Amino acid sequence: MPGVLGRIFSLLLAPLLLCSASDLRNASQKTFEIDYSRDRFLKDGQPFRYISGSIHYSRVPRFYWKDRLLKMKMAGLNAIQTYVPWNFHEPQPGKYQFTEDHDVEYFIQLAHELGLLVILRPGPYICAEWDMGGLPAWLLEKESIVLRSSDPDYLAAVEKWLGVILPKMKPLLYQNGGPIITVQVENEYGSYTTCDPNYMRFLLKRFRYYLGDDVVLFTTDGAQDYFLQRGGLQGLYATVDFGTGANITAAFLTQRKSEPKGPLINSEFYTGWLDHWGEPHSTVKAEDVASTLYDILAHGANVNLYMFMGGTNFAYWNGANTPYAAQPTSYDYDAPLSEAGDLTEKYFVLRKVIQKFKEVPEGPIPPSTPKFAYGKVALKKLKTVEAALDILCPAGPVKSIYPLTFIQVKQYFGFVLYRTTLPQDCSSPTPLSSSRNGVHDRAYVSVDGVPQGILERNGVNTLNIMGKAGATLDLLVENMGRVNYGRFINDSKGLISNLTLNSSILTGWAIFPLDTEDAVHSRLGDWGGLDGSFDGKAHSSSNYTLPAFYVGNFSIFSGIPDLPQDTFIQFPGWTKGQVWINGFNLGRYWPARGPQMTLFVPRHILTTSAPNTVIVLELEHAPCSDNDPKPCAVEFVDRPVISAAVTYNRPSKPGSRSWLGHVW
Repeated sequence: MPGVLGRIFSLLLAPLLLCSASDLRNASQKTFEIDYSRDRFLKDGQPFRYISGSIHYSRVPRFYWKDRLLKMKMAGLNAIQTYVPWNFHEPQPGKYQFTEDHDVEYFIQLAHELGLLVILRPGPYICAEWDMGGLPAWLLEKESIVLRSSDPDYLAAVEKWLGVILPKMKPLLYQNGGPIITVQVENEYGSYTTCDPNYMRFLLKRFRYYLGDDVVLFTTDGAQDYFLQRGGLQGLYATVDFGTGANITAAFLTQRKSEPKGPLINSEFYTGWLDHWGEPHSTVKAEDVASTLYDILAHGANVNLYMFMGGTNFAYWNGANTPYAAQPTSYDYDAPLSEAGDLTEKYFVLRKVIQKFKEVPEGPIPPSTPKFAYGKVALKKLKTVEAALDILCPAGPVKSIYPLTFIQVKQYFGFVLYRTTLPQDCSSPTPLSSSRNGVHDRAYVSVDGVPQGILERNGVNTLNIMGKAGATLDLLVENMGRVNYGRFINDSKGLISNLTLNSSILTGWAIFPLDTEDAVHSRLGDWGGLDGSFDGKAHSSSNYTLPAFYVGNFSIFSGIPDLPQDTFIQFPGWTKGQVWINGFNLGRYWPARGPQMTLFVPRHILTTSAPNTVIVLELEHAPCSDNDPKPCAVEFVDRPVISAAVTYNRPSKPGSRSWLGHVW
């Protein structure tokens, strides 16, 4: 009997085995490789060229991933390119976030379901106008660390991170049935001053270890010999980046010096450009982008349009450039899809160009989402930051003779309040000075609850203050975003050098790391009633009010179909600060400096089932006072303003970023 049963079992199992073998053969037929003999890619053995667009899942709410990806597909793109920001997924050492808006695997799988291939850029450094170029700030706890190098401390952290992220990506490789066709190693390393080939060799070895030998690994650098020589490495396919105005033939000849054979690739063809606070909104004409795209495709090249969908630097994720200039909340980038995912003229112009070289999908293009103007919302003062320290810093201050940086008190984003007492009587204006430009990045100064003014990085380093000996001196210091590009990405925040009062060094500091997110999310019930603290003194200066939280509510009528809808919030009369809606950190507003005047509010954070709560942290000057019966107000409108005229004049840069790659 056992022999008969065994034969029956074998017969039943045989079709399953044949099916499995067939599946294995089909999987083995999925290949993506470089055909060096004919200067092209081969996908499953057939000639292939990608026309890709950049979208950063970290800048688009998961709620809208499908909408944005489908619009990209309908434009004629056959691939998307995305960065993986390390700090977005590991905000604290060993504490990982891969769910909800951080679910990169779902994002890639969604692209796959929609028929889009994926070009992955997992860093570990990404630039991207993202805080610290995607590197986590906690790396700086080791003060001697040399970022983007073969420094053992840096490599140990990178090794651990790659051991987390790359195994998640391996099943999503094209050869394994997923959509990822190529993977970039590092980012524009030829532009970085360290120039450590051992670091790149380390990365190549680890990428191969975790992803295998079949995946195409590549580098991207500006289209100049110098950059490609410094950023390239044997075993990594070298590509270039450039925008409109570049000599396309010369740019690809530069690539040819590094890669004599293989596909021509522009990994970052710029459809627009980045913004900084206090500078005009960057735009690039649609016809110029279209003309250059046509020429790139006529060369037979592969191309990735950076950006095709820009998105938003929610919360504190924006980066900065040097000389220090922070980027705003909007990362619209003048891209074919707007910050809110709207179809633009540039979208349709570029779609027509792509149509000349490949078929584009038939059918309706998802429309721009409707917007709704919910109108004005009155806000009342909740508490000043000083009055809310027990809520914002329940563990109490860190005591130190001299100031400590954000990193030294394990505060990676947001705000830290520094407090000491005046050692002398300042009955007449007395200079408070930051030596060596030591305020990173803005400090809101008060004495005994009376606003005195602002110290600003690369701006105001000395401020005259007044107060009696023994008075409380507070400096609320804001981290405006870390440098994301160049040699100064190890960007310390806070008071990074001593302060002097009338040339004497101030000592005896109480340092309060402020957990604004926890306070907004879970501690609102502890705030009590509206604040009356410092009422008589807080407005003795007509130029400034104490940093304070303001709160208001608005309801969305549930009886109207299709509500809530996307909207934009603007800040008439407000100066600078941070805003949360229903606990979601929308980002920074700064209408006093511009160019961005409104912030994008995606509809999924709004509700019709309860009042929506708006919390504003105004840092500099609110449009109402404690003694003014008229409430402060914000307004929800149905149109964005990200290109208002800029009246602020900052020192001009000694150079400007080149279209031939990221060069300052």
